[in-house]
Amino acid sequence: MAGNTITRSQLSEAVYQEVGLSRNESADLLESVLNKISDTLAAGESVKISSFGSFSVREKGQRVGRNPKTGEEVPILPRKVLVFRPSQVLKSQIADSGSDPIS
Repeated sequence: MAGNTITRSQLSEAVYQEVGLSRNESADLLESVLNKISDTLAAGESVKISSFGSFSVREKGQRVGRNPKTGEEVPILPRKVLVFRPSQVLKSQIADSGSDPIS
């Protein structure tokens, strides 16, 4: 799938093919998992998926930025950002895949 983006429907179809649930049950299962991950991150907790990576929310403080066109200093307000850290297993899988597309 080089150059393509995997969608919820494709993930749901993969669950259907692998697990053998109905298409509706597969879609509901996927939605349930994604909602749990989203709710956990929104609550400020981390999500760790073994052999894949971890997601966490990081607080970034206020800082001064510059408008690149005018050079004028502009304050960048504090905000929360989502951070993903891949596991060593995922990193090595990607490194070993070389130029082969990930299936």
